[in-house]
Amino acid sequence: MAWKGGLGRPSFFSAWYPCPMMTSMPAPTGAIGLVGFDGDDTLWKSEDYYRKAEQDYLDILSRYIDVHDTATARHLLEVQQRNLGVFGYGVKGMTLSMLEAAIEITEKTIAARDLQLILDIGHDTLRHPVELIDGVRESVAEIAREYPVVLITKGDLFHQEAKIKVANLRDLFPRIEIVSEKDPETYARVLEEFDLPMERFVMVGNSLRSDIEPVVTLGGWGIHTPYAVTWAHETQHGVAADEPRMVEAATAFDWPQALRAIEAKAAGG
Repeated sequence: MAWKGGLGRPSFFSAWYPCPMMTSMPAPTGAIGLVGFDGDDTLWKSEDYYRKAEQDYLDILSRYIDVHDTATARHLLEVQQRNLGVFGYGVKGMTLSMLEAAIEITEKTIAARDLQLILDIGHDTLRHPVELIDGVRESVAEIAREYPVVLITKGDLFHQEAKIKVANLRDLFPRIEIVSEKDPETYARVLEEFDLPMERFVMVGNSLRSDIEPVVTLGGWGIHTPYAVTWAHETQHGVAADEPRMVEAATAFDWPQALRAIEAKAAGG
């Protein structure tokens, strides 16, 4: 469903939260007027726990099939991708897709006790600790003193809410967006609500597919900080290594410097 304006909630929109502890933003005066930050694997660790879940899942399936065959992992990815429009992103969708793929790949011979173990993987992953990535709080705080900032995170609403609470970053973000998809329509809606042209927006994130490509396609800017591990789905993108509207930042500590570089580019310096 295309967004038609106003504050209604289209299908790609989950929730947004103004932070009561920080009611005002710095007034943007330069070429950049808003900085967005991704959550998973940008502010806090996430994919590590999904990788562990996948390995535990393969250990269960090894009782039935040869899990060293690359077709097994490929089948799970295919099931997850076709279910994104139904279950969305996050642990719950992953768990349901694991159950579906296990039933399919074992031709319905998998035992109920093993289906329960797969369900337990989902429960365990939902309860994983929230660990901030080094340099995140310091850099976000520094940037937030000079620019309006917004957290734009994708995934299951309840799980993302819980991670945001435990991460203890709400004091830095006057506004938090939890969205079901990160595509051009989502970013356009956010910028329209901020009444800001896309060329004054910078998105910081680890995913070229979700954090960088939609933004630069619309004329915005991106700061890309790769994470050690990336879900295969997020590696499918069309961003060139020399994309002129993107700056690479090796760590969170490098974000302020990367933002200054973009500010200079955007100002024509």
